[in-house]
Amino acid sequence: MLLKNPAGELPRVNKSAYISEYAVIIGNVEIGENVIIAPNATIRADEPGSRIIIGSGCNIQDNVVIHALQGSTVLVGNKTSLSHGCIVHGPCTIGNNCFIGFGSVVFNCVVGNGCVVQHMALLKDVTIPDRKTVNDGMVVNEQDTADKLDKVTKDLTDFATRVVSVNLMLSESYPKITHKLIKNTAK
Repeated sequence: MLLKNPAGELPRVNKSAYISEYAVIIGNVEIGENVIIAPNATIRADEPGSRIIIGSGCNIQDNVVIHALQGSTVLVGNKTSLSHGCIVHGPCTIGNNCFIGFGSVVFNCVVGNGCVVQHMALLKDVTIPDRKTVNDGMVVNEQDTADKLDKVTKDLTDFATRVVSVNLMLSESYPKITHKLIKNTAK
Protein backbone atom coordinates (compact mmCIF):
# COMPACT_ATOMS: atom_id res chain seq x y z
CA MET A 1 0.00 0.00 0.00
CA LEU A 2 1.42 3.36 -1.03
CA LEU A 3 0.35 6.39 0.98
CA LYS A 4 0.90 10.12 0.79
CA ASN A 5 2.54 11.70 3.80
CA PRO A 6 0.97 14.77 5.46
CA ALA A 7 2.96 17.01 3.06
CA GLY A 8 1.34 15.23 0.11
CA GLU A 9 4.52 13.45 -1.04
CA LEU A 10 4.08 10.09 -2.73
CA PRO A 11 6.46 7.11 -2.85
CA ARG A 12 8.28 6.69 -6.17
CA VAL A 13 8.65 3.04 -7.10
CA ASN A 14 10.55 1.63 -10.07
CA LYS A 15 8.27 -0.51 -12.24
CA SER A 16 10.59 -3.52 -11.86
CA ALA A 17 10.18 -3.57 -8.07
CA TYR A 18 7.92 -6.07 -6.34
CA ILE A 19 6.00 -4.78 -3.35
CA SER A 20 3.79 -7.09 -1.33
CA GLU A 21 0.24 -5.85 -1.04
CA TYR A 22 0.75 -6.19 2.73
CA ALA A 23 3.65 -3.74 2.87
CA VAL A 24 3.10 -0.07 3.76
CA ILE A 25 5.17 2.68 2.15
CA ILE A 26 4.49 6.28 3.14
CA GLY A 27 5.71 9.58 1.77
CA ASN A 28 9.05 10.68 0.36
CA VAL A 29 10.37 7.21 -0.47
CA GLU A 30 12.29 6.23 -3.59
CA ILE A 31 12.58 2.53 -4.47
CA GLY A 32 15.07 1.43 -7.14
CA GLU A 33 15.12 -1.30 -9.77
CA ASN A 34 14.53 -4.97 -8.93
CA VAL A 35 13.78 -4.36 -5.27
CA ILE A 36 11.59 -6.79 -3.35
CA ILE A 37 9.57 -5.58 -0.38
CA ALA A 38 8.05 -8.45 1.58
CA PRO A 39 4.81 -8.64 3.59
CA ASN A 40 4.41 -6.40 6.63
CA ALA A 41 7.43 -4.22 5.83
CA THR A 42 6.81 -0.61 6.84
CA ILE A 43 8.76 2.19 5.18
CA ARG A 44 7.86 5.65 6.49
CA ALA A 45 9.11 9.04 5.38
CA ASP A 46 6.20 10.90 6.91
CA GLU A 47 7.89 13.36 9.26
CA PRO A 48 8.58 16.83 7.77
CA GLY A 49 11.73 16.89 5.64
CA SER A 50 12.38 13.15 5.92
CA ARG A 51 13.24 10.89 3.01
CA ILE A 52 14.17 7.27 2.33
CA ILE A 53 16.09 6.01 -0.71
CA ILE A 54 16.41 2.27 -1.39
CA GLY A 55 18.95 1.33 -4.06
CA SER A 56 18.62 -1.24 -6.83
CA GLY A 57 18.62 -4.98 -6.15
CA CYS A 58 17.75 -4.65 -2.46
CA ASN A 59 15.50 -6.92 -0.49
CA ILE A 60 13.45 -5.60 2.38
CA GLN A 61 12.18 -8.70 4.14
CA ASP A 62 9.13 -9.44 6.29
CA ASN A 63 8.41 -7.10 9.21
CA VAL A 64 11.30 -4.72 8.48
CA VAL A 65 10.76 -1.15 9.69
CA ILE A 66 12.52 1.77 8.00
CA HIS A 67 11.73 5.21 9.38
CA ALA A 68 13.36 8.62 8.99
CA LEU A 69 13.17 11.27 11.69
CA GLN A 70 12.19 14.82 10.83
CA GLY A 71 14.76 16.36 8.51
CA SER A 72 16.74 13.12 8.14
CA THR A 73 17.49 10.64 5.38
CA VAL A 74 17.78 6.87 5.31
CA LEU A 75 19.89 5.67 2.39
CA VAL A 76 20.12 1.95 1.63
CA GLY A 77 22.77 1.11 -0.99
CA ASN A 78 22.47 -1.30 -3.91
CA LYS A 79 22.20 -5.07 -3.41
CA THR A 80 21.68 -4.78 0.33
CA SER A 81 19.53 -7.13 2.40
CA LEU A 82 17.48 -5.92 5.34
CA SER A 83 16.40 -9.22 6.86
CA HIS A 84 13.36 -10.23 8.85
CA GLY A 85 12.29 -7.88 11.59
CA CYS A 86 15.23 -5.49 11.55
CA ILE A 87 14.79 -1.78 12.23
CA VAL A 88 16.68 0.91 10.35
CA HIS A 89 16.02 4.36 11.76
CA GLY A 90 17.28 7.60 10.28
CA PRO A 91 19.39 9.37 10.05
CA CYS A 92 21.18 6.35 8.64
CA THR A 93 23.25 5.26 5.65
CA ILE A 94 23.81 1.60 4.80
CA GLY A 95 26.29 0.91 2.01
CA ASN A 96 26.18 -1.37 -1.01
CA ASN A 97 26.28 -5.18 -0.66
CA CYS A 98 25.44 -5.23 3.05
CA PHE A 99 23.42 -7.69 5.12
CA ILE A 100 21.53 -6.56 8.21
CA GLY A 101 20.49 -9.60 10.28
CA PHE A 102 17.22 -10.69 11.86
CA GLY A 103 15.96 -8.35 14.55
CA SER A 104 18.95 -6.01 14.40
CA VAL A 105 18.54 -2.29 15.11
CA VAL A 106 20.54 0.36 13.26
CA PHE A 107 20.05 3.98 14.38
CA ASN A 108 21.95 7.15 13.53
CA CYS A 109 24.76 5.19 11.85
CA VAL A 110 26.80 4.88 8.72
CA VAL A 111 27.40 1.26 7.74
CA GLY A 112 30.13 0.91 5.10
CA ASN A 113 30.04 -1.17 1.92
CA GLY A 114 30.17 -4.96 2.18
CA CYS A 115 29.36 -5.14 5.91
CA VAL A 116 27.54 -8.02 7.55
CA VAL A 117 25.56 -7.24 10.67
CA GLN A 118 24.52 -10.55 12.13
CA HIS A 119 21.29 -11.24 14.02
CA MET A 120 19.96 -9.25 17.00
CA ALA A 121 22.78 -6.67 16.91
CA LEU A 122 22.38 -3.06 18.03
CA LEU A 123 24.24 -0.26 16.24
CA LYS A 124 23.82 3.32 17.46
CA ASP A 125 25.67 6.58 16.79
CA VAL A 126 28.67 5.00 15.01
CA THR A 127 30.34 4.60 11.63
CA ILE A 128 31.11 1.00 10.67
CA PRO A 129 34.07 0.85 8.24
CA ASP A 130 33.75 -1.05 4.93
CA ARG A 131 33.76 -4.87 4.96
CA LYS A 132 33.37 -5.36 8.72
CA THR A 133 31.32 -7.90 10.68
CA VAL A 134 29.10 -7.16 13.64
CA ASN A 135 28.55 -10.45 15.49
CA ASP A 136 25.23 -11.84 16.73
CA GLY A 137 23.81 -9.87 19.64
CA MET A 138 26.66 -7.37 19.70
CA VAL A 139 26.10 -3.81 20.89
CA VAL A 140 28.15 -1.26 18.97
CA ASN A 141 27.50 2.21 20.37
CA GLU A 142 31.05 3.55 20.71
CA GLN A 143 33.26 4.43 17.77
CA ASP A 144 36.25 2.69 19.34
CA THR A 145 34.29 -0.60 19.29
CA ALA A 146 33.25 -0.02 15.66
CA ASP A 147 36.84 0.63 14.61
CA LYS A 148 38.00 -2.70 16.09
CA LEU A 149 35.42 -4.93 14.37
CA ASP A 150 36.70 -7.97 12.49
CA LYS A 151 36.86 -8.03 8.70
CA VAL A 152 33.98 -9.85 7.06
CA THR A 153 34.86 -13.45 6.13
CA LYS A 154 34.47 -14.97 2.68
CA ASP A 155 31.75 -17.28 4.05
CA LEU A 156 29.69 -14.32 5.27
CA THR A 157 30.22 -12.38 2.04
CA ASP A 158 29.13 -15.44 0.05
CA PHE A 159 26.06 -15.81 2.30
CA ALA A 160 25.08 -12.15 1.79
CA THR A 161 25.53 -12.51 -1.99
CA ARG A 162 23.31 -15.64 -2.03
CA VAL A 163 20.56 -13.81 -0.12
CA VAL A 164 20.58 -11.01 -2.70
CA SER A 165 20.59 -13.50 -5.60
CA VAL A 166 17.64 -15.48 -4.26
CA ASN A 167 15.65 -12.32 -3.62
CA LEU A 168 16.42 -10.95 -7.09
CA MET A 169 15.10 -14.21 -8.51
CA LEU A 170 11.98 -13.85 -6.34
CA SER A 171 11.44 -10.24 -7.41
CA GLU A 172 11.47 -11.38 -11.04
CA SER A 173 9.18 -14.36 -10.31
CA TYR A 174 6.40 -12.62 -8.41
CA PRO A 175 3.69 -11.09 -10.52
CA LYS A 176 3.96 -7.33 -10.58
CA ILE A 177 1.00 -5.72 -8.91
CA THR A 178 -0.41 -2.32 -9.60
CA HIS A 179 0.80 -0.14 -6.77
CA LYS A 180 -2.30 1.14 -5.02
CA LEU A 181 -2.30 4.71 -3.84
CA ILE A 182 -4.44 5.34 -0.80
CA LYS A 183 -5.33 8.98 -0.43
CA ASN A 184 -4.28 10.41 2.88
CA THR A 185 -7.03 12.50 4.40
CA ALA A 186 -4.63 14.43 6.66
CA LYS A 187 -4.44 18.14 5.85
